[in-house]
Amino acid sequence: MSKVERDWWRGCTIYQIYPRSYLDSNQDGIGDLPGIVSRLDYIAGLGVDAIWLSPFFTSPMKDFGYDVSDYRSVDPIFGDLDDFKRLVEKSHALGMKVMIDLVMSHTSDQHLWFQESSQDRTNPKADWYVWADPKPDGTPPNNWLAMFGGSAWAWCAKRRQYYMHNFLSSQPDLNYHNPEVQDQMLEEVRFWLDLGVDGFRLDTVNYYFHDKQLRDNPPLPKDAKKTLGAPEQNPYSLQLHVYDISRPDNIGFLKRLRELLDQYEGITTVGEIGADEPLKIMSDYTSGSDKLHMAYTFDLLNVFHEPTYIREVVERLENQIGDGWACWALSNHDVVRCVTRWANGRDRAPFAKLLLGLLLSLRGSACIYQGEELGLPEADVPYERLQDPYALPFWPEYKGRDGCRTPMVWESAKPYGGFSSIDPWLPVSEEHLGLAPDVQEKDPNSVLNFYRGFIHWRKRQSALKNGSIRMLDAPAGGLLFERCDEEQRIVIALNMTAETIRVPCRMANVEPMSGHGYSGELEGEDIVLPPYQAFFGELK
Repeated sequence: MSKVERDWWRGCTIYQIYPRSYLDSNQDGIGDLPGIVSRLDYIAGLGVDAIWLSPFFTSPMKDFGYDVSDYRSVDPIFGDLDDFKRLVEKSHALGMKVMIDLVMSHTSDQHLWFQESSQDRTNPKADWYVWADPKPDGTPPNNWLAMFGGSAWAWCAKRRQYYMHNFLSSQPDLNYHNPEVQDQMLEEVRFWLDLGVDGFRLDTVNYYFHDKQLRDNPPLPKDAKKTLGAPEQNPYSLQLHVYDISRPDNIGFLKRLRELLDQYEGITTVGEIGADEPLKIMSDYTSGSDKLHMAYTFDLLNVFHEPTYIREVVERLENQIGDGWACWALSNHDVVRCVTRWANGRDRAPFAKLLLGLLLSLRGSACIYQGEELGLPEADVPYERLQDPYALPFWPEYKGRDGCRTPMVWESAKPYGGFSSIDPWLPVSEEHLGLAPDVQEKDPNSVLNFYRGFIHWRKRQSALKNGSIRMLDAPAGGLLFERCDEEQRIVIALNMTAETIRVPCRMANVEPMSGHGYSGELEGEDIVLPPYQAFFGELK
């Protein structure tokens, strides 16, 4: 395998699939692997390089697959291992890599490992999870909080101890200080490598280790910025997470993981990082070619950001990432969809197109979440239909993640948008029906057709895939930067406002590029950008 083939992930575009909500092939109201297989041609037509599947492993589904009870089997609601093998085979035949979502920091409390561990303090797996004695007054051992609300400690009557859970109490944390746990998790990774997967999205990759001394977390300083991705209504965001996550020990395990991955050709990883200093951890985890290949943070996955903030995030990252690599995303299964978050009352279709130009022009790789290519807004899920356990303690101030997880729509006139023939696990948004692919296919100016054109165009621009980045000064509401490699130098300007702006270029020999779909123009030494438009120029 050539170096180019091994490094396919650099500058790649990844399409994230949430299996429960993609397509229901057996008409039970829940999406499944055969449903995904039936739509792989559609995905390949977008021009993406890889797909990422959110968890489909056997699970009690209290957190919809992020609570694994068997790492080596497919939950029956999604199909079986043969279905997964067919998915890999067809994806590869279409030229797409397959990445799967591995939840390695915790398991379900129904996993056989935890069932054994919780029996007593002397069984072979007694130390496979994070157990601790109560304080003398019976309260939890420290002040750590769970992301989903309340204490991070749950009581086990059999052991007369608390166990740690960073999320639901039914998601106990594995004890990575135990070498046996590390060895076992590496074997789970090997199982899927042997089945032909090309990479892994690693859930909460900085959550593997905890402080062995169980020291209390300090409070978040009053003037500090909350960066963990937790809603403000959640007291989790009021602590500095110094001791429960992002521990230095993580680095050693990531190196062990990389050693295993390097035994296979063309494998990649992208880690999810939610932390107090996410960009620093991204740099630590991806630099040196001996840990993760790439990682993403929540810096662009929250509210709408002015161009000045985007520039500041990019420059802070570039100042510390060295030879590390970012993977950018504007939407995923955990956050409000980007056209709702960022357009905020603006015309969504042109804004959706503009955001694609931003996402695929930053230095790094990129993830596109299912439905983003249609410009889908966040769905409004009524309280009585809520499924997300994260939403219930904080509703209505925080409505949870169901609004970005509603079923994909395929055919506007069919019941439930062609997702299923029966009422799905989450309601189909009426607002989404008019944005279904069968409608957008007929419109050459649709968001879907724009995505297809731009992704294919971008694949032909070496500087946008692998080049360096340098941010330049731009007027309010605009972004200006250049991407350069040995073959190409491109200047990019974006207008994130509803007004036409002029961006001074001050660069000699700029030749406007064509084929990307945007309408920005060069007039003298200025780039003229209509509302929500971009300009791409090649420096000769």
